[in-house]
Amino acid sequence: MSPVDVASLRPEIPERRRLLQRFAAVRGQTAALVRDLAPEDMVPQSMPDASPAKWHIAHVTWFFETFLLIPHAPGYRPIDPIYGFLFNSYYEAVGARHPRPQRGLLTRPTVAEVFAYRAHVDAAMTRFLETADDALLADLVPLIELGFAHEEQHQELILMDLLHLFAQNAMAPAYRPFRPAPARTAAPATWHRFDGGIDEIGADTGRGFVFDCEGPRHDILLRPFKLASRCVTNGEWKAFIADGGYTRPEFWLSDGWATVQREGWQAPLYWTQNDGAWQAMTLAGLQPVDDHAPVCHVSFFEADAFARWAGKRLPTEGEWERAARGLTPSGNTLGTGFLRPVAAEVGPGLQQMFGDVWEWTQSPFSPYPGFRPAQGAVGEYNGKFMSSQMVLRGGCCTTPDGHVRASYRNFFYPAMRWMFAGVRLAEDAA
Repeated sequence: MSPVDVASLRPEIPERRRLLQRFAAVRGQTAALVRDLAPEDMVPQSMPDASPAKWHIAHVTWFFETFLLIPHAPGYRPIDPIYGFLFNSYYEAVGARHPRPQRGLLTRPTVAEVFAYRAHVDAAMTRFLETADDALLADLVPLIELGFAHEEQHQELILMDLLHLFAQNAMAPAYRPFRPAPARTAAPATWHRFDGGIDEIGADTGRGFVFDCEGPRHDILLRPFKLASRCVTNGEWKAFIADGGYTRPEFWLSDGWATVQREGWQAPLYWTQNDGAWQAMTLAGLQPVDDHAPVCHVSFFEADAFARWAGKRLPTEGEWERAARGLTPSGNTLGTGFLRPVAAEVGPGLQQMFGDVWEWTQSPFSPYPGFRPAQGAVGEYNGKFMSSQMVLRGGCCTTPDGHVRASYRNFFYPAMRWMFAGVRLAEDAA
C-alpha cells in the first residue's frame, strides 16, 4: 500500500487524519510480520485451532471489506465474491463459510493473489477514509477502530500459529534470529497486599476504543489478597516437574487430570529434554530453557495445578485488574523484538504485569452485569464465546505495542497451550 499523504488532508478533520495514519500503521505491521516468510510457510495448517498465515492476511482484509467497504463505500466492487465464503471466520450473520479445520487445504487463491486482494482493499479503504462524508465517518469510527484492534489480534495469532507450525518440523526452523535480552537473574518473588472492599472494574466508555466485553464498568467485592511480584519462572516450573507435578492427581482438577492422561503431558508445550537438559521451541528455533524467564505455553489446567502445588492460587480477574490499576500498560511486547518472555527486572512493585506472558486467572469468561452485545454480525465478536473459557490478562511478548490495557480480557479454553500464556500466583490476605 502506498503511504498516505496526510499533509494533503484538510486540517479541519484531525480524526480523518488519525484514522488514515492508524490504518497505514496497522496494515504495515501485518505486512512486516510476514515479510520474510516463504510462500510454503504461509499455506499449511498445523492443527484445527490454528490458521495459515495466508488465511490470516486474507481474513483481516475481508473484515474491512465486509463491514466497511461493501455497505458504506459507493461503487466498491469485491475482487472476487467467493472470498467472502473462504475468509469469513465465525460470523453466522454474514453467511456460510469454509470449515475452520480445513483452512490449510486452501492452496488457492495463491499467496500472490491474497496479497493482490489485500492491495485492492487497502486502496479502497484509503480512498474511503479520505473521501467519506464527515458525519458518516464519525458514525463509523467505533467500527473502524474495531477493525484495527481485530487486525492486531491476528498479528499475535500469526506468530502463535507459525510457532506451532514450525514446532512440527524436525528442522526446528527459526522465524527470526535469536535476539539477546538483558542478562537478569529472577529475584525471589515478593508479595504485594491489596485491601478488600467494594471496588470497580471494567472499562470506562468514552476514553478510547475498548472491546465490548470489557464493560460495563461495575462494582465487585474483593477480599484482601496478595499478588506475587512477578510471573512464575521456568526454573520454578522445573521444580514442579521434578516433584512429580504431572503425575500427582491431587494437584489437578478432574478435567485437567483427564487431559494430562489423555495427552501425555509431562512439561509445557514445546519443551523437550535432550541429555538431561531442557530445550524449548521458540520463534528463534530450538533454544535452551531460561530458568529466570517466565514459564510459557501452559494451559489453565497446568497453571491451576502448579498453584495448588505451590500452596497458592490463581488470581481472579477482578484482583488482577485492581492490582494493575495505575500501572503503565507497557512491557515486553512485540516491539521489543525478543518474541519470547524474558526475566523480570529487579525492582520494587509488581513486574511483568503487561507483556511477556498472558496470565491465567481463575475467572470464567462471562458477561459483566449489564453487558449487551451489539446488533448485527459484529455482536458475535465476543459475546457468543462467553461459555467454558477462562480469562487471561496482561498481554504477551507477541502482543502489538499499545494493544492491551488494565481492563483487557483475553480468553481461551482451559486445555489450550499454544498461546503465550503463563502464571502469576495469588493468595488470600488476612
